[in-house]
Amino acid sequence: MQKKQENTGLVWFRNNLRVNDHTSLKKAAERHKKVLAVYFFDPKLFVKDKFGFTKTAKFRTKFLIETVTALQKNLLDLNITLLTHFESPENKIHTLCDAFSIDTIYTQKEWTKEEVATNTFIKNTLPENVAFVEDYDQFLYHPESVSKDFANIPNVFTVFRKKLEKTVQIEKEVAILKLPKENLTQHHTAIPTLKDFGISDFEIPKKAAFPFSGGENAALERLHNYFFETKKVGFYKKTRNGLLGTEYSTKFSPWLANGSLSAKTIYWKIKEYEAEYGANQSTYWVIFELIWRDYFKYISLKHNAAIFKIGGILAKNYDWNADEELIQQWINGETKDDFVNANMIELKETGWMSNRGRQNVASYFAKELLLDWRIGAAYFESVLIDYDVHSNYGNWMYVAGVGNDPRDRKFNTKLQAARYDANHKFRKLWLEKTLF
Repeated sequence: MQKKQENTGLVWFRNNLRVNDHTSLKKAAERHKKVLAVYFFDPKLFVKDKFGFTKTAKFRTKFLIETVTALQKNLLDLNITLLTHFESPENKIHTLCDAFSIDTIYTQKEWTKEEVATNTFIKNTLPENVAFVEDYDQFLYHPESVSKDFANIPNVFTVFRKKLEKTVQIEKEVAILKLPKENLTQHHTAIPTLKDFGISDFEIPKKAAFPFSGGENAALERLHNYFFETKKVGFYKKTRNGLLGTEYSTKFSPWLANGSLSAKTIYWKIKEYEAEYGANQSTYWVIFELIWRDYFKYISLKHNAAIFKIGGILAKNYDWNADEELIQQWINGETKDDFVNANMIELKETGWMSNRGRQNVASYFAKELLLDWRIGAAYFESVLIDYDVHSNYGNWMYVAGVGNDPRDRKFNTKLQAARYDANHKFRKLWLEKTLF
């Protein structure tokens, strides 16, 4: 057994805000006599982007505060202290290393440009004796098991999925044991409030399809409820294109997006459910969606910054425009299309939209209005509770015809509305004004 190091191991939490199935946490606990954790509310993520949208607006900010509050409590139960700073990590980490005798920083491996730039800056400010250990901790299929060269990732999802399902095993979850009470550290940091971000407190409307709180506990509660109490997972494939209520889909994506729930945890819970109640197309389809999520991460690993460029990974030339009036009409749900409008109002008022809705409004934005798809993607980044950089830009490229859709299809929003909202219930819910 490896002898534990005397100095402190620092776990820098990013989009892996959980204590279960957490590689960095496990490594730090195994290798160090003292473990400390930190989370940064990085001011860069709360400013306006080049299109004028606040990068992290009120819905995701509230969800994040709830998530970090739950994380701090769950870490405390393991006798690990979580420091929280409303500051850029590159400005603070080196001072933490000095203050707490840290010799190793453990964190989730990132590869998109902003995160890599932050890492590079941090590494340049650290003393030479401080190690920087990164681990991929956001996948279902671990990258080291998938490819030695991400340039080989197929550009068609079906090819990718079939190869993985045949040849790659999904790893077991990792667990961490409770540390001694002596591991706790005195500190004077505090989790910021909405007010600190200049946001007034608000309530999510009761009619919202995602009324849940942020944090690992809420995620695990939803997982248990959806699988073992309502057993809705057994009908997922039939209901997943729904628009109304909490039960038409798993609703796991916001917790997956900030890492308060791991894809592996969902996978092994499905296997547990299947062992007890049997497997069917629906239980498989949840796994299928997790593989799609992985796929967009691998496309990002393969193509790097191309996922943020107007021509996408295909470097296509389209005649895009940036008509501010049309963009604002789309955002406010004031277009000529009532199905698009209902979905956009739901998003504006709740920070949530169904998968079916997202495909339609994105297709309408890019293929009907011919607007620069990156503007739509930036608005989603700002407002969606479940914003995930790889899935968001991967899906927008796909719908805009500059990504992984070999058919370059355009959604007929009228036919889609007739098929998925035949009784007009969804449109009535969001388009009709009520006094109460």
